[in-house]
This record gives sequence, structure tokens and C-alpha cells, in this order.
Amino acid sequence: MEETKIYNPEIFKEALIGDIICEVIDILSEKGYNPINQIVGYLMSGDPGYISSYKDARKKILSINRADLIGFLVKEYLNKCDI
Repeated sequence: MEETKIYNPEIFKEALIGDIICEVIDILSEKGYNPINQIVGYLMSGDPGYISSYKDARKKILSINRADLIGFLVKEYLNKCDI
């Protein structure tokens, strides 16, 4: 008999955020924008105008709560620092 598996929905949420961010970065780069500058501008100001509407990039990034997005980015950075 197998044990019941417990899934943490946070893992799925983080994977989705990571996928969306990578997709938005690719779209912004394709359009000729510097994705770092555009995403930082959006995160600092809250103005979605920093993210192009090309290929629904703006709609995709707006599907993520800004606080969750910042938390994800900080966590990813800290993981790379072995913290």
C-alpha cells in the first residue's frame, strides 16, 4: 500500500511564476527591450505600462501579484547565494 502524498501548492505557484517571468523576459527581449529595466520599472512603480502588451506579456505579468513576484525573485536570488 502506498503512502498518501502531500503536495504543496506553493511549489506549483512558484513554478508558474518562474514560467511566466521567463516567458515575459523572452517576449521583452524579442521586442528589443531590456527586460531587467522594464521589469524593475514595473515592480518599483506598479505601472504595467513598463511591460509591452506584445504577445500578451503585460497580461501575463499582471496575472501575478506584485508582492508574490518580488518574493519569488528574492527567494531565487537567495537560493543562488546558498542562504
